[in-house]
Amino acid sequence: MLFSIWFSSALVKVNFTDVARSNPVNLNSMSYFEAVVRLGGVAKAADEMQVSVSAVSQQLRQLEQQLGVSLFHREKRRLALTIDGERLFQTTTTAFESIRDVRNAIMRQRESFHLSVRVSPSFGDCWLAPRLADFIRHNPRWEIRVDATPNFSDFATEVVDLDLRYGDGSWAGLHSSCVVNDLILPMCSPGYLAELRAISQDPREQLHQARLIDSAKAYFRWNTWLPRHGVAPSKPGFPYRFDRSSMSMRLAIEGAGVALESTTIALDALLSGQLVPLSPCFEAIEFPAYWMVCPHRHVSRRSVRLFTEWVAETGQEHTARARRFLTDLGFRFCLDPRPHLLPGA
Repeated sequence: MLFSIWFSSALVKVNFTDVARSNPVNLNSMSYFEAVVRLGGVAKAADEMQVSVSAVSQQLRQLEQQLGVSLFHREKRRLALTIDGERLFQTTTTAFESIRDVRNAIMRQRESFHLSVRVSPSFGDCWLAPRLADFIRHNPRWEIRVDATPNFSDFATEVVDLDLRYGDGSWAGLHSSCVVNDLILPMCSPGYLAELRAISQDPREQLHQARLIDSAKAYFRWNTWLPRHGVAPSKPGFPYRFDRSSMSMRLAIEGAGVALESTTIALDALLSGQLVPLSPCFEAIEFPAYWMVCPHRHVSRRSVRLFTEWVAETGQEHTARARRFLTDLGFRFCLDPRPHLLPGA
């Protein structure tokens, strides 16, 4: 049934205060009334509110009974606002429009997230950054700020939601959960491996003669790895030492020496052939290396939870891929869950 609505240009003040005091305002009926006038008909209002036409008509009658006034002139199949009806509509449509705006803003905010992440530099550059594009494609409403720095977050003074940090998981007073396992092994460029094999076919002798690239802040360094595997370096100390694993990896790619590095940082280079494992006679050491760290109160934040779940799931896929790659080359694996207990680490 089609209704047409007529609006009077005159604005007459109607006082509903006394009525409202004795009868609480029926917001449900008013929402039906506002929809009928705004949309221009009872049928359209019923469609928007997903109810029957008779339900809308009943709400209109109840509202008029409650207010004690007529809101419409009913003329056959036409409805026209009375002066009281027009005044009520001017008020209700403004109020409900404001409510709709706030509701929509809340819905948009619920669907979007603001996340501030601090991350270990090499992990951020070599692992997180290449994978963020996939996360953003599936979560286009997120706003993410990533700060790659060796400095751990001071959650008491800095606005940081979580820290993705290389370590052993022991951060006093904070929540920590492992998100990525590391696989550690010696690796170098194919060209440099050919040079070492020209010297000897024994991998231990190759390492004895090799230029060793040291990652100064790694848990597994040459000074603990070499004695563990019965290898003595030809010279004390190391000619190349870097505080970033990404720099050690880059130097190894350029053929400058052998790096004791992780597949977390170097898997893409290994898969592309830029780097090769020195020898499967040395097992790959696996340990929980990268952690999500934050105050316990941050764990309940939906953005922190969803992002951490994505990092952990992606990390598991990455580690599984690295294990398959090394298994195909004949590597064995040694699980070392507490690398900080190694001598000199």
